[in-house]
Amino acid sequence: MQYVVPVVIGVLYALLNSLLREPHRRRVNALMIAGAGAVYISGGGLGGWEFPFTGLLTYVAYRGLESWTFIGIGWLLHTAWDIVHYFKGSPIIPFAHSSSLGCAICDPVIALWCLRGGPSLRELVRGGRPAAA
Repeated sequence: MQYVVPVVIGVLYALLNSLLREPHRRRVNALMIAGAGAVYISGGGLGGWEFPFTGLLTYVAYRGLESWTFIGIGWLLHTAWDIVHYFKGSPIIPFAHSSSLGCAICDPVIALWCLRGGPSLRELVRGGRPAAA
């Protein structure tokens, strides 16, 4: 279950977001990656390194306002940060030791959807790529 639930969460995230119309869907996801870049700051598990990472993901999110590729890259960067936090023992949710591992499993699922262009549910069912926004 520890490995299945994060995948289900990632799929649900993509499905729910696919209900938003473009360009709002892309912009909401850019905001989400900006927020994801800052979630570890309050825990400070990696000390001062949390700040450059937050800056990097803020830049990636800004570029993501116009590019699904940057949003996907942002989720992959966050995956790497989750893995570092998991092995360092400073989880995203302080009282849930494996929360960073779960996030590291969930984030690539979201990244794949983003790297496909964040298709809507209709586009997912048809198997096509989203129309350019």
